[in-house]
Amino acid sequence: MGVIIKTTGASIPANRITNDDLAKKIDTTDEWIRSHTGIGCRHFADEGKVTSDLAAEAGKQALERAHLAPEEIDVLIVATATPDYFGFPSTACLVQAKLGLTNAAAFDITAGCTGFIYGIDIAGSMLGKFGRKRALVIGAETLSRIMDWNDRATCVLFGDGAGAAVLEYSDEEGNGILHSWLQAKGDGALNLYLSQPSRDSAYVRHPFEKDPSVIMNGKNVYMFAVKAITDIIEHLIAVSGFNLEDFAWIVPHQANARIVQAAAKRFGIPETKFYMNMEEYANTSAASVPIAFNEMAEKGLLKKGDLVMTMGFGAGLTYGGTIIRW
Repeated sequence: MGVIIKTTGASIPANRITNDDLAKKIDTTDEWIRSHTGIGCRHFADEGKVTSDLAAEAGKQALERAHLAPEEIDVLIVATATPDYFGFPSTACLVQAKLGLTNAAAFDITAGCTGFIYGIDIAGSMLGKFGRKRALVIGAETLSRIMDWNDRATCVLFGDGAGAAVLEYSDEEGNGILHSWLQAKGDGALNLYLSQPSRDSAYVRHPFEKDPSVIMNGKNVYMFAVKAITDIIEHLIAVSGFNLEDFAWIVPHQANARIVQAAAKRFGIPETKFYMNMEEYANTSAASVPIAFNEMAEKGLLKKGDLVMTMGFGAGLTYGGTIIRW
């Protein structure tokens, strides 16, 4: 008995922005971005398209591939740092309406780039109880809307997109989500945050001097991420009893190729065991892992029985990982 990932889906905006495109607007180069991050381009949502639109498109694809009617979903979780509305209503409720998930509980979670990892853990703990059998977990972002385009070190890192997974409570033994570990480091919160008019409250009633935007201490966040990915791998190996050689794939949050390269060197494993696609999509925060899963599934890289480790690390600061038998 356990919770399996039944199908995946994704929504990638058609508007593809290369490093050279950015170099026409800000003081940067393709060589600098690639050498520091491994990123070659990113996709931005068209004007008028919001996070719930991308989330609904990804969710619809996952549902269709699972051959499920909308009313067969019992739980909808949307992980996002860029909701349609700050405060309420939740983006999940908007997605529920767009997809017609009339029987689903719906709520958002805010765990930064670890959002999808948190989401599948929460969904997994809910299924198999009180008649709940299936969940739709979505990571979706429109990060291009909250970039400070004068901050050239940060604005080049992020892109928009959504990824989704249908989770199902199953009688299959030894498959699905086998282990999960969620952590947070709140004392590092102000290394990565969304600006607001007052540090005291998001709800002060005077106008913004400038639009809310991502504020990041790049050096500190990088150091946190390198340690986080190491801690996650070490912990999951210790509690699971598996060896790194047992894993077909390690699917990290797609933040920076150098973070993955550091982990590969630390554990003495080839970089090819890590699936990376940040060259095409950049950092899509909570969407990065499910977009990677979907791309891998479409390429036939995820085979039944494959052992997969996945992980996230980001704003909060949050981090965590999961072991899945596909």
